[in-house]
Amino acid sequence: MTRRILLVNGPNLNLLGTREPEVYGTATLDDVVALTATAAAEAGYELRAVQSNHEGVLIDAIHAARADCAAIVINPGGLTHTSVALRDALTGVALPFAEVHISDVYAREEFRHHSYLHDVAAIRVIGEGVAGYADAVRRLAALIP
Repeated sequence: MTRRILLVNGPNLNLLGTREPEVYGTATLDDVVALTATAAAEAGYELRAVQSNHEGVLIDAIHAARADCAAIVINPGGLTHTSVALRDALTGVALPFAEVHISDVYAREEFRHHSYLHDVAAIRVIGEGVAGYADAVRRLAALIP
């Protein structure tokens, strides 16, 4: 069993800490990666992290995870509401994954209420701030034998 989890952060998440802090808080992407890596290590996993503003880069990282990861934690950002290709990549690699959103997407604009991943994600963590990433790792680790 591979003891690695892939962390995927989608478009605009590189701006964490400065982008709309009233919505997303002041933690940076580096803070998120460190928090998630700590949670992964506590569960006995290594963490590999990728962030991109380009859908194809994210899909390539998900495909590569098939070879050496046990699970995926993903915050797809705006691709949540638009990307069938991202959904197909996640279902295609057949790894359990957690969909994470820092903000409560259901308390925001109507278009954010739809997720192309909601029905195929093993776990969904919504509106817990950046702590949701660690929660996702713990919950995924409990699913993986």
